[in-house]
Amino acid sequence: MQGKKILVTGGTGQVARPVAESLATDNEVWCLGRFGDLTARKALEELGARTVTWDMATDELEGLPRDFTHVLHSAVHRGDGKDFEEAARVNAVGTARLMTHCSAAEAFLYVSSGVVYNRADHTHRYREDDPLGGAAPWLPTYPVAKLSAEGVVRGLAEALSLPALIARLNIAYGPYGHGGVPMILFDQMRRGQPCAVPREGQNYCNLLHTDDVVRQVPLLWAAAQAPARVVNWGGDEEVGMTDLLEHMSALTGVPIQLDRGDYSRETAIFDHDTRRSLIGDCSVDWKAGIARTLADLFEEYRDRIEAYVAAHGAGTTK
Repeated sequence: MQGKKILVTGGTGQVARPVAESLATDNEVWCLGRFGDLTARKALEELGARTVTWDMATDELEGLPRDFTHVLHSAVHRGDGKDFEEAARVNAVGTARLMTHCSAAEAFLYVSSGVVYNRADHTHRYREDDPLGGAAPWLPTYPVAKLSAEGVVRGLAEALSLPALIARLNIAYGPYGHGGVPMILFDQMRRGQPCAVPREGQNYCNLLHTDDVVRQVPLLWAAAQAPARVVNWGGDEEVGMTDLLEHMSALTGVPIQLDRGDYSRETAIFDHDTRRSLIGDCSVDWKAGIARTLADLFEEYRDRIEAYVAAHGAGTTK
């Protein structure tokens, strides 16, 4: 993309930051966020992005230009896990303010989550038309936050004739911020903390590397429409979370403790027919992406990771 005026919310997040940094080279990029991470804010500004402090729970959008051509809305008020009313209100109102402010845009992309689906068994491949409801024992207000915003996007896309796309994200990861869920789990391993996994079998997900996130966002904008389109957004491969933990252990030599029980972080695997028909396949093999991310974020393990990859391989970039 070149010569566009782009607005990104959640500017330091796992999705928003790499997209903003990539697009700032050839476009006018504005980033909204709370910017608790000052290092990330400085990095964005050094690459040419303009940053504006915005708390979607309290702030309106006075003084912000209205002539953005493209919007990526990834900011979310997750809530405290208990106040469902507040989670619904903040995400609905914040999204409504953003869409009405940018009603003349060419495309509006909302980053939702697979957490919105009504839970089925661990091997179910969720389609975009599957039942909704959501469950997140680790943060019960999170599905409500996402579903509330999805409703606003659907309503205002039609009311404003604003082309929109709701991308239900699986698990994004890469060398930004905390690295995503895989790197959070690896940090648990480093600290000697047990990782919760199902009593039998394992949870599965579709890991999506930063490289594919950055490449695919412009393609998702191009697929936006009114009424809003819904697309599952994840990596091509189905990855077992226990397999992921074991791969990170093999790469780094850090042992894992598996806490098999009735509670573990639920994940989901997606049906990719809609996404593939619109924007094609992903490019980063999950094993190669995890090796690169670990080496980038945990320098002390880099030599061991490189030695392991040289001896055993760790997937390829397609």
